[in-house]
Amino acid sequence: QVQLVESGGGLVQAGGSLRLSCAASGRTFSSYAMGWFRQAPGKEREFVAAISSSGARTYYADSVKGRFTISRDNAKNTAYLQMNSLKPEDTAVYHCAAARLGPLVTTNVGMYSYWGQGTQVTVSS
Repeated sequence: QVQLVESGGGLVQAGGSLRLSCAASGRTFSSYAMGWFRQAPGKEREFVAAISSSGARTYYADSVKGRFTISRDNAKNTAYLQMNSLKPEDTAVYHCAAARLGPLVTTNVGMYSYWGQGTQVTVSS
């Protein structure tokens, strides 16, 4: 069992930055690939970024590539999403999720077994 708690969301102007954190409980955090997803009102949950269990592999949605960076600190049981050059269309509830995939990463929402409650990110124009 893994419990995930996101933090770091808020209101920011377009062009600004935010850093989201995802704190995980349990002693097996380093066994899980981590992903960030977001959901805007009236829209389906969409993939944002993922990182493998060791941190060696990362993958990004085209819409955030070059602006967002996913990372993790396995000693602190925490994953991060650094978001730069934010745009109004980045406004959403951001969720972190964990998947047991060995050394791989996935964009498939169905492969993630554990989810956090989400943190709101609002980007004003």
